[in-house]
Order: sequence, then C-alpha cells, then structure tokens
Amino acid sequence: MGMSQERLGEAIGLTFQQVQKYERGANRIGASRLWDLSRVLDVPMSYFFEEMDEETAQHSPMNIAQRPGEPPEMDADPMSKRETLELVRAYYRISDPSVRKRVFELTKTLAGSTDEGDALPPMDGAAAQ
Repeated sequence: MGMSQERLGEAIGLTFQQVQKYERGANRIGASRLWDLSRVLDVPMSYFFEEMDEETAQHSPMNIAQRPGEPPEMDADPMSKRETLELVRAYYRISDPSVRKRVFELTKTLAGSTDEGDALPPMDGAAAQ
C-alpha cells in the first residue's frame, strides 16, 4: 500500500506500536477499527477477508450458529458492501453541513416509505377530516 505503520496509525488515532500489534495478530481488530482502516487505505471492508482460509471462515459466529444443512446467508452485512463505502464517502464530500443534513433527512424519509405508496403525514400536523 505504500503507507508506513506510523502514518497509518496517525490517520486512525493509534501509535505505530498499536498498528504493529494488529499486524502481528497480538490484538483483535474490532469492526469500527476495520471500517477506519478501509477508509484510510481506500479499500472495501471485504479486502481484509479476501485471503481468509475455509477453516477460519468456518469458525465465524454465523457459521457456528447456522443449523446443519442451511445455506449461509450471503451479503447480510451492508457495511461490507462497496456501495455503502462509496455512499458514505460521497455524503462526507458534501461540504455544506445544512445540505448534508437535508440529504440525511431525505434519505431517512425515503427509507421509511413503502412501495405501496403510503402517504407521509402532513408537515403542518393537520389531520385529514
């Protein structure tokens, strides 16, 4: 990647010694730290799992809890999708905080609507008679 442990540590608020511990496997890496790393290194979250061997993958909590014979759920975590990373990056490139807030509110509104055309309540609070 061409980035020193020191520069990587600075970018995510760690010392280079802490980065070394993650690299050696001495410390476990939480999901939020992986998210930070993916943003700094400009890679999707899935990058960190590309070379995971089958034996390691079988020890994941989802696979352990899975009933025998049941197919594993694929792409269950939206945080692992490239689309999510691109969306978050684009959102934070909106420099005007008021515009960013309006985009956020619009997104929440759209996510709450259904395909059946449920109407939103009037903004002024007036009830239909």
